[in-house]
Amino acid sequence: MPTTNYPAEPYKIKVVEPIAMTTRQEREQYLKDAGYNTFLINSEQCYIDLLTDSGTTAMSDYQWAGMMLGDEAYAGSKNFLHLQQVVREYYGFKHIIPTHQGRGAENLLSRLCIKPGDYVPGNMYFTTTRAHQELNGATFVDIIIDEAHDAQKDHPFKGNVDLNKLQKLIAEVGAERIPYVCVAVTVNLAGGQPVSMENLRAVKQLCEKHGIQVMLDATRCVENAYFIKEREAACADMSIRAILKQMMSYADGCTMSGKKDCLVNIGGFLCMNDDELYQRASELVVLFEGMPSYGGMAGRDMEAMARGIEESVDFHYIEHRVAQCRYLADKLEAAGVPIVRPVGGHAVFLDARAFLDHLPQDEFPAQTLAAHLYLESGVRSMERGIVSAGRNKQTGDHHRPKLELVRLTIPRRVYTYAHLDVVAQSCIDLYQRRGSITGMKMVYEPAFLRFFTARFEPLPVSAKAPSAQPAEELATA
Repeated sequence: MPTTNYPAEPYKIKVVEPIAMTTRQEREQYLKDAGYNTFLINSEQCYIDLLTDSGTTAMSDYQWAGMMLGDEAYAGSKNFLHLQQVVREYYGFKHIIPTHQGRGAENLLSRLCIKPGDYVPGNMYFTTTRAHQELNGATFVDIIIDEAHDAQKDHPFKGNVDLNKLQKLIAEVGAERIPYVCVAVTVNLAGGQPVSMENLRAVKQLCEKHGIQVMLDATRCVENAYFIKEREAACADMSIRAILKQMMSYADGCTMSGKKDCLVNIGGFLCMNDDELYQRASELVVLFEGMPSYGGMAGRDMEAMARGIEESVDFHYIEHRVAQCRYLADKLEAAGVPIVRPVGGHAVFLDARAFLDHLPQDEFPAQTLAAHLYLESGVRSMERGIVSAGRNKQTGDHHRPKLELVRLTIPRRVYTYAHLDVVAQSCIDLYQRRGSITGMKMVYEPAFLRFFTARFEPLPVSAKAPSAQPAEELATA
């Protein structure tokens, strides 16, 4: 019998997809061929794929039915008009520019708003977001509360902006050099941590005082709304839909990867209220994406996204999603496996720094742990630590984040509690013999977003890892 803490799936299974059952010997070869980078392992070589929740959603029959109504007109598609209407109704923004996915929206926003020498404050970096900001000449400044950098600190809203840090930055560089504040709801790299409604309101008030825009990374905004309902007394009696709408009212716009909380496999959008910014975005999107009324998405995908937005605010859906994360986390914590607390809404994050506390950070403990978890069980996960953080562009040295994590990301409406039992046992077995695990060295490093395509090799038991050379240095070495 399911307990009240772990509600049963609010759906029934209509179609099934076989998944791979591999041997340890096979996985050893697959891992070696992939350069010990889980991003480079083929999907068909994975048993339970927890690499990401981006685009891995199982769509509903309602969404699939909408796909058959795709209007693939080059301009003025009826599916765009439906998506526009739904975004206005559920999010409240005046204008929407569809993009092929979230980073298309990040690219447009960065190109439209950033000048060389600008500063973009945000509540912890995200990889592609910061890359777009830096490529357009900005410096990212972390203004998240200090508690977010402590994996074991229990705080209900670890995603909150530190208003003192934001005010200090404004005083130091001037409001005119801050094109917008980027607030992620929730904060992925902190462990899927939410931002409170009170904090969003306070950020908006401070930014309005200085004439600075607030732009949300709304990728997991429904999860954030759920945590607000659960943890913020003033919002306890509000619906998820009402909380979401109020959250968005404290922003001037947002970027959205529809591959998460919009419950689709591809697509995204950029929203704003400013008419002049919308006009400029409508011109720029033609260069990088497509017409302003499709922007890199097919009509059928826009229809599925509009319907996914409607489904995403159903309380039973989001309650079950968060419960799956808690189910896995509770099993790991009961066995003493170190994880980030409190648990977020899209993943459980293993604390690789504590899990492999015998490895220095320059031996890539999170990358090592992700590789060994795949070797152990065929469960694919993702590094979120020193590899993802990249290098300081001034010094060339690694960024060394305090959080060294492995993300066990749960796709929406895909796996059951039984699958999570397998994941938990694999992590527990690995933790019990963690002392025998050696670190890695990086043998290939791309110039940008290295975690996607970098390659590694295991270190001998007694060896120490040299700092890998960036790609441009390798070419001339």
